Amino acid sequence: MKETLYTIPLNDAVGANDECPFCYIEREIEQHLMDFVLGSGSSYMESDIREQTDKAGFCRMHFKKMYDYGNTLGNGWILKTHYMRTIEELKQQIKSYTPGKTSLKDKLKKATDSSNPIGRWTVEKEDSCYICNYFKEHYDRYLDTFFIMYKRDEAFRAKIQNGKGFCLPHFGDLCQASETKLNDHDRKAFYDCISKLMLDNMDRLYEDVAWLIEKFDYRNKDADWKNSKDAVPRAMQKLKGGYPADPVYKMNK
Repeated sequence: MKETLYTIPLNDAVGANDECPFCYIEREIEQHLMDFVLGSGSSYMESDIREQTDKAGFCRMHFKKMYDYGNTLGNGWILKTHYMRTIEELKQQIKSYTPGKTSLKDKLKKATDSSNPIGRWTVEKEDSCYICNYFKEHYDRYLDTFFIMYKRDEAFRAKIQNGKGFCLPHFGDLCQASETKLNDHDRKAFYDCISKLMLDNMDRLYEDVAWLIEKFDYRNKDADWKNSKDAVPRAMQKLKGGYPADPVYKMNK
């Protein structure tokens, strides 16, 4: 199958034999964006890039990763203009809202159902992140490409069938996407394959964790670790995605 912008990263991710190829892609994109936004290329000094980061902002997790990345000046510039925009938006929110009498119905509503416009605005700000948004915008294209390759590329399909499966969140996304990406016949075959793949690999992770625990028994101190030494971070990844054991990603000075 002819390689394209999306097939190359997918082939690389599947070839990495990771616990989840989509986690692998997500990490690659995240690190690329960290380098782009804060790296030596100084994209943060370009007005069009800062316009985008000012508008989208960053989530709590990515603010922490940006801080750990190590570019104090870059973070400062990004924060300065993002603060300017946020303060103006906050002023408008405060100016346009006047607390009124709360009905009994409103009082009985859950906090998450609040009709308070400032509360809704802060939720929208929390849900917006330049890095997260970028991945979300491209994620559907990766899912489309995955199913195209799975149907047409025998070598790719074999790697998936013989691989380590996916983390549970990305497995769920694949199951959901298969409803529209595959016809009834192909979806049944895919679901049978991917379900067995997930169960087999969940069992594999369980056995690795179980043996890790057994290794702490003095009676097994001389026994082989097998594949259990890094069982904890791999098992965490399989359940929730991501890479718990990854070192802090820092600027390459």
